[in-house]
Amino acid sequence: MIVVVGLSHKTAPVAVRERVTIHADDLPGFLGRLAQRPEIREAFVVSTCNRVEVYVASALREDVDGSRAADAVREVVEAHVGPEVAPLLGQCLFSYAGDSAVRHLFRVAGSLDSLVVGEAQILGQVKLAVDAAAAAGTLGSMLGRVSECAFHVAKRVRSETHIGAGSVSISSVAVELARQIFGDLEGRTAALLGAGTMGEAAAAHLRGAGARIVVVNRSPDRAALVAAKFQAEPRPWDQLDKTIVETDVIIASTTASGYVLTRPMIQAVRHARRGRSLFIIDISVPRNVDPTVNDLDGVYVYDIDDLSTIADHALQERRAEAQHAERIVSEEAAAFEAWLESLQVTPTIVAFRDHVRDVLMTELHRSLATRLKHLGDADRKALDGMVTAAINKLAHTPTTRLKGAVATGNAGDLVEALRHLFDLPEHDVAPGVPSRPESVPPDAEHTDNDRVSAGDGDRAAPSLARRI
Repeated sequence: MIVVVGLSHKTAPVAVRERVTIHADDLPGFLGRLAQRPEIREAFVVSTCNRVEVYVASALREDVDGSRAADAVREVVEAHVGPEVAPLLGQCLFSYAGDSAVRHLFRVAGSLDSLVVGEAQILGQVKLAVDAAAAAGTLGSMLGRVSECAFHVAKRVRSETHIGAGSVSISSVAVELARQIFGDLEGRTAALLGAGTMGEAAAAHLRGAGARIVVVNRSPDRAALVAAKFQAEPRPWDQLDKTIVETDVIIASTTASGYVLTRPMIQAVRHARRGRSLFIIDISVPRNVDPTVNDLDGVYVYDIDDLSTIADHALQERRAEAQHAERIVSEEAAAFEAWLESLQVTPTIVAFRDHVRDVLMTELHRSLATRLKHLGDADRKALDGMVTAAINKLAHTPTTRLKGAVATGNAGDLVEALRHLFDLPEHDVAPGVPSRPESVPPDAEHTDNDRVSAGDGDRAAPSLARRI
């Protein structure tokens, strides 16, 4: 049973999400704590600015609805965030199990659950999450297979729909907000705090809108590199105050774990700005801008949750493409469910045929050792062939019916009935280890805004191989 427990921009505000984020340095230990739970067999974690989601495969046969695995995940998450934050999770955490969990993962990988539907970054972020789990030893055959299918879904969505047409990203939405504020960015000064992937993407959109761009970054070399690409002015971090005085709009997208723009800092430069309004768009999680800055006269702060209205409007224009993508998700989820059903059916068919063969062959050998011991080799061979043919005929109809039931989703009841009627032994589902997911295109790599908690091979979590 596959289970997901998590929160996202749909269930939790940024003030909660930033306190639950699992950073790269913390991920191996977090996966290790999941690995120690007897309810969990496999696990990987997707942690970005818009979501923290824990995907696990249940280790308990009796956990038919995944509730025990989900409870175990919640306990690990609550221990990670601590007693101060844990009470905030009650209304924010969601959980899905079985087919619902699979569909959710497919929608996430296909960017249908993103704040900006159709953005490409999430594909790379999920891939890094899977790679981190593989490095930590917590990715087994079940989650390996479902993640491989999720990447296939994402590729189909990108190639068969136009949901990602144009430039669709958090950065593009942030610049669109700036355009709505000023009406026209031509001649306006825009400052980028941070020169990572998200900052670079924002620079491209600002340049296209005609803004004058200043890039402020702690690494002067990185600031110079981004500035050169977009005819911008690079500045060292110690010129941040000067930049705030001169700029009309600031887009903050650094990887800092705390505020880089504070209330005292903005208050100190307000006089030098001579009453000009300052608009700040914070697209980082954890947030880069103290939200109380918004209380100052003439200063307007927007965080990543404030971008949702613009993102929703953009989605309306791509509604038909989103519906097409949802159909792809449904098709692939049904195919995955059929694969799971086949895992249950195949060992049952094998066990049934072995049972019939054992019964008939035992009786044949007993007869050949007593009443029919006078028969020659040719007759014995003929009897053996007759019994083999009988086995095939007896097993043909049950085999056909079971395989047919996989397509209709009714195989489970037939499997249980056959095992009960013939007292067949129980078999654990043991799917083969799938090939590694295909590499993702360059435009799907992770960003410094929608950060992924990647694993550290030198700090791998305890292996789950003993339970996989």
